[in-house]
Amino acid sequence: MSEPSEDFDPGSREEREVAAEAAGDRSDFLSLMGHAYRGELGRTSSWRTRIDRTTNWAVVVTASLLTWTFSNESRPHYVLLIGLVMLSVFLGIETRRYRTFDVWRSRVRLLEENVFANALDPEGVEQSNWRALLSEDLREPTIKMSTVEAVSRRLRRVYAPLFSVLIAAWVVRLTVFTPTGGGVVATAAVGPIPGAFVLALVGGFSAAVLATTLRRTPRRAKGEIQAAEDADEWK
Repeated sequence: MSEPSEDFDPGSREEREVAAEAAGDRSDFLSLMGHAYRGELGRTSSWRTRIDRTTNWAVVVTASLLTWTFSNESRPHYVLLIGLVMLSVFLGIETRRYRTFDVWRSRVRLLEENVFANALDPEGVEQSNWRALLSEDLREPTIKMSTVEAVSRRLRRVYAPLFSVLIAAWVVRLTVFTPTGGGVVATAAVGPIPGAFVLALVGGFSAAVLATTLRRTPRRAKGEIQAAEDADEWK
């Protein structure tokens, strides 16, 4: 191992800000951006894997509950309602992971848009303050996507179909397998909880899921398939 230079002083201002020299050297700067891009891409891939794991568990739980519930006529219908609760828990976990994933993905998109895209087409749209934005975010990372937007996006892509399948299966269970002489409202009862209250609760939940899924407000996620509304503002 080589001995440290006698002139090296890690506490000096010059050594603490040694990377600032790369800002004025084009070769050093582009090399540094390449390493930064690979690092952020690795983080993005890691968090993408975590999201996929949650999605896989949600699909497995949904399939398992459907198989078990319809395997015998005596199976209780409220197991499907428990499935709705479990999917909601998975959705909450995935929403948190998705918001964190968006931090690293946004940095990757910023580099792709302002380094690699400009290298391919220098006449393209340029975000003049991207270096300042990236520097600020590296110093103080922030969540850029709201919880409501993250929930809406995960519902549209994964969870709305899963919720729909469970709710539809529950309705079929109540109507097709209704005991002779019993109505749907009476069959929907869960222990001491009246059937009318259960139906109203599931109906309200379904309406909330539908409204959140169809939510259309200005996006805060940057550059994911769709074009950003303002090319000069990184959100």
